[in-house]
Amino acid sequence: MTTPDFLKKSYHYDLPQELIAERPLPNRHESKLLIYKAKSQQVLHEQFKHIANYLPENATIAFNQSKVFPCRLVGQKSSGGVAEIFILSLLAKDQLYPCMIGCSGKKQVGQVFYFDGLEASIAAVAEQGTFLVRFNLSKHLLLDFLQTKAQIPIPPYIRGGVADEQDKVDYQTTYAKDVGSVAAPTAGLHFTQHVFDELKKKEIETAFVTLHVGAGTFQPVKADNILEHHMHKEFFTVDNENLAKLNQAKSLFAVGTTTLRVLESIYRDEQFILPESNGDMNSTQIFLHPGVDVKSIDGLITNFHLPESSLIMLVSSLIGREKTLELYQVAIEHKYRFFSYGDAMLILRNA
Repeated sequence: MTTPDFLKKSYHYDLPQELIAERPLPNRHESKLLIYKAKSQQVLHEQFKHIANYLPENATIAFNQSKVFPCRLVGQKSSGGVAEIFILSLLAKDQLYPCMIGCSGKKQVGQVFYFDGLEASIAAVAEQGTFLVRFNLSKHLLLDFLQTKAQIPIPPYIRGGVADEQDKVDYQTTYAKDVGSVAAPTAGLHFTQHVFDELKKKEIETAFVTLHVGAGTFQPVKADNILEHHMHKEFFTVDNENLAKLNQAKSLFAVGTTTLRVLESIYRDEQFILPESNGDMNSTQIFLHPGVDVKSIDGLITNFHLPESSLIMLVSSLIGREKTLELYQVAIEHKYRFFSYGDAMLILRNA
């Protein structure tokens, strides 16, 4: 008999529709912050702007500095029918980009789509219903085109996945640097300059990693037994300066699930070691869930995630499935706002 921790249905919870955040608060740092002290089992309620008061002095916080790019294009087939292309990654090989394509009829190699001056042709059929697409612009010009013509890929549970110009600002961290994600590392959305100033006053160090979030982050766990779930591959890198900061940290906190996935992927023998990459970015398919011993961090700053998602399973790897669901119920009772534009939680493992 499979233990409840390994059953997808064991991660279900009921969320009132009105608690799904459609937009961020005007001042992001005024979001609510649920603080859970794991050792004392204490639960506190605070505003995010005061998070520095609950972190140890001389701690280090690690952030994912990947930047979201507008990757959803709506245009036409050569026959005139509506077509949509979702660029999955900017890591192209031989100028071929992995994409999802939505249109009526069969999609086949050689087919061309048109997007207000941009042409996209299917070069090959790839894995899991995706395609390799060649554009008629260089990468630099393609990025410029996307910034003005494409949509930010907000998740489908926010306003039906239909983005507007405001999302180009809202669905981006203030410290985003390396372009390449199709989803924001949303725990970082709460960090404003005010919060960084407060961290600095307390001599809390910051370190940065880059993990380009792929569309797989939106994909549901399909296997009833979560041990049969295959995690999507995502690409990451950490430069030498930030690797040194991670190894020098007296206590380390990850901002978001994507940051934690990087940290746990490179933590070996009580130190952070970046694998040899031959000049390319490293990749990870790490799946964190109860039964996996997370060793790299002292705490996690994270948003509230979808039921039965790999992200709520990741949180459960730190504090257990039952405690995670209990805290989510507390958040519901206190009218916390959920998902990408919602409120946050701070898990302190040693308090």
